[in-house]
Amino acid sequence: DLCTFCTISLDQEEVFRTKVFDKSGSPFYGEDFYFEIPRPFQFLSFYVYAKGVFQRDLPVGKVSIRKDDLCKYSGKEHWFSLQPVDPNSEVQGKVHLEMRLNEVITENGSIGQHLLVRIIECKELPLISGQNCDPYATVSLVGPARSDQKKTKVKKKTSNPCFEETFFFEVTRSSSYSKKSHFQVEEEDIEKLEIKVDLWNSENLAQDVFLGETRVPVKVLRNDLTHKAWYLLQPKGNGSKSKSDDLGSLRLKLTYIEDMVLPSACYKPLCNLLLKSPDVKPISASAAHILGDICRERYEVVLPMVRLLLYHNRFVPFVSAVATLELDNTQEANTIFRGNSLATRCIDDMMKIVGKSYLAVTLKPVIDEICDSNKSCEIDPIKLKEGDNVEVNKEHLQGYVQKVFSLITQSSSSCPPLMCDVFRSLRQLACKRFPGDPHVQYSAVSSFVFLRFFAVAVLSPHSFQLRSHLPASYISSFKETYMYDFFKSFQEEKCIEKVKKVHLITKRVFDSHTSLLFSLREVQKRAQGKKRLGKKNFKKRWLRVTNKELTYHKHKGKEAICIINVKNIRAVEKLDESSFNRKNMFQVVHSEKPLYVQAGNCVEASEWLEILGQVSRCNEGRLTTFHPSNYTGGAWQCCKSQSSSAPGCKPCTATMLANLQLDIDCDREAERLFSFLSSNDVKLHNMEDACASMAVYQGPQREPEEYSKFTIQEPKETFQTLKQLRNVMEELQRQHDTRSDTTAQYGNSLYQTYLRYSFINSLEH
Repeated sequence: DLCTFCTISLDQEEVFRTKVFDKSGSPFYGEDFYFEIPRPFQFLSFYVYAKGVFQRDLPVGKVSIRKDDLCKYSGKEHWFSLQPVDPNSEVQGKVHLEMRLNEVITENGSIGQHLLVRIIECKELPLISGQNCDPYATVSLVGPARSDQKKTKVKKKTSNPCFEETFFFEVTRSSSYSKKSHFQVEEEDIEKLEIKVDLWNSENLAQDVFLGETRVPVKVLRNDLTHKAWYLLQPKGNGSKSKSDDLGSLRLKLTYIEDMVLPSACYKPLCNLLLKSPDVKPISASAAHILGDICRERYEVVLPMVRLLLYHNRFVPFVSAVATLELDNTQEANTIFRGNSLATRCIDDMMKIVGKSYLAVTLKPVIDEICDSNKSCEIDPIKLKEGDNVEVNKEHLQGYVQKVFSLITQSSSSCPPLMCDVFRSLRQLACKRFPGDPHVQYSAVSSFVFLRFFAVAVLSPHSFQLRSHLPASYISSFKETYMYDFFKSFQEEKCIEKVKKVHLITKRVFDSHTSLLFSLREVQKRAQGKKRLGKKNFKKRWLRVTNKELTYHKHKGKEAICIINVKNIRAVEKLDESSFNRKNMFQVVHSEKPLYVQAGNCVEASEWLEILGQVSRCNEGRLTTFHPSNYTGGAWQCCKSQSSSAPGCKPCTATMLANLQLDIDCDREAERLFSFLSSNDVKLHNMEDACASMAVYQGPQREPEEYSKFTIQEPKETFQTLKQLRNVMEELQRQHDTRSDTTAQYGNSLYQTYLRYSFINSLEH
């Protein structure tokens, strides 16, 4: 009888959660999450919670996957056993240690060994109750007959403490050495000794919280008298657990991509080959089409190609060419653009990139209303709860459906110009292919704008970042017989005419009215003024941004208590964690005092920076430098300048023109495409063989089954493009090989470190 939901966390920081599933021991969440990972992490974790009514939500179990293991599960579904959520296992972070064995001469002239342990620093310790911890470390030399322990000082409010403390331990001594010791007189075997480092959070009056441990055998110093390395913190007992009850399993499908991006010049040949694709005749012989052809089972391949084409204004001619090829193979007008082809996948990804603001203007307000009002819309007789009134629920549903329909049919003026250009091209191509069908101009567009855009946004609003999660009961199924009355209401002529107007949208300006970009989101805002005692504090506020203004509210749904005109924003930048000992903080520098805000998690912080940077990037008077820390105690904490109006000490993030194209990293997208091509090298070879066979054999084409999976209209042109692709790939692989770095020294559980390269992480759940 549990109502459950699932959360997604980077280490111990929640970034997404699913809707609540009502009373089932086998819930099917069926939700997808795609996001860029904005910071280093060690574990991707999934927690299953039981929803509490009058008390806090209770954890049922968790699945934690180490970053290094994500590639093992990428691209496939797996069942993972849920593990208990135990405080001692909630471990993250790493510790930097230096250890050395020294020989010393004792008072009586004999030689003994002392161990020096220097604890340098820790990184990425967890948050405690959402805030930075007060960490300290205990360092012990542990053996069968002793446990000598020493303790560092407590470091206040930091997840990256710098200790720089050194401790000495006596390891061996001669039997004649008479000084008192904590271990037996007999000399211990060095093979049995280990250095144990525990990290703790100081709780003052309460019991201290365990943060993690690491153990290093002293014997590693026999061949290396000085040892310095990073170690990942581990759970108590190195994660060993007693047998626990069966908590169930969680089925996940993960796609994890980590790119090593080379200098821009390395990708120029590959980019040039892909960007000339729209001009290649036939389009099936182009590099972009070949890429989609050999990787047709992998949906994620299309996204980087779409971004690259968008950046260089080559998307519309390319998608028009592949749509023409698809239409040539479509026999009936009523099946137009209904399959999962290269053309439909390209347009799907384009709409997700450029259509988010359009949906925010059109649907987000009503979706927020549906989710926040919590009115029941369930009219399935089987699913009705006790006390539900089906007529009242039907009235709720009818009202919401009508509101959504009206918003969509009145939204054509807000449609992004690029979407208008694509839809206009599809409409013209469809009319040319089926000149005798007067309705094909509508069905060509409805395949995308309704089925693949608005419908997806309504049913899964998190797919377009319209909602982070949904309530338990959100949308009813539209396939059952009890929904027939709703269908009838939309078959009236007045509704059909409204829908036709949406199909005939043309290019319009998308900046003439107020556009809601982020609805109310909960943040922690630092107070602008001072209390009587002079202490500034943080309070919960609700932040909202449109293309006109940034506002914050004391309570959700209430009037704004502060309004900042977007035109007055001079910079939007990250704030150093050390400023207020808080993570995920950013600042909005405007004509008044800077606004300091703490986002709910790292993903939300990244989204705030992106959206506020976009709406203010063309403002006059934007700053070129900023202070990454705050002004307190009569000085800026970053540069120590004593003037509150002193120019910033760090260059601002490069501003971008108000153009979608410039938000795309072409080098990163080209690197992803290279990775996909490399992983499908066998299919490239097969396609080359198919081209050679078709060019030489002049009789009726009897292709092997493998060849039939490729689209080859002109084998000679296709073969030439394949050879060019192979040459480009070989050169890129050579560049990767020459830049590999394997000189770093690691401890026994260290993460990999790469130098001089940019890492881009993305994950899809």
